[in-house]
Amino acid sequence: MDFNQLFRNRTKKFSIAIIKSLSPLPYSDDLSVIRKQVIRSVTSVASNYRAVSRARSEKEKFAKICIVVEEIDKTQFWLELIEELQYLNQEKIIHLKQECEELVKVMTKYKFTLSQNITS
Repeated sequence: MDFNQLFRNRTKKFSIAIIKSLSPLPYSDDLSVIRKQVIRSVTSVASNYRAVSRARSEKEKFAKICIVVEEIDKTQFWLELIEELQYLNQEKIIHLKQECEELVKVMTKYKFTLSQNITS
């Protein structure tokens, strides 16, 4: 499996994991806002990464990976809030935060590499 396919699958699975983790939680105004925001950001990561792998040029690929990095950073922020507000058990949130951190590192590195290719 190539890198693009691996991370298309991985970002989609991460989106599904967050949706499944948060959907069963009871309704409250504060949780509703946070749940909606984190689901928006994490699904944006997956959909924009998919667009990266279909980009028609290096500049288009770079523009999309910039969105991916911004959205994975937002996802990380929302997961931190979920942890601090103790909406999920510690084991579940630690797993989600670890996957998010790995994705932040990979996508940031990929963005840097693409930026080097464009300026070369």
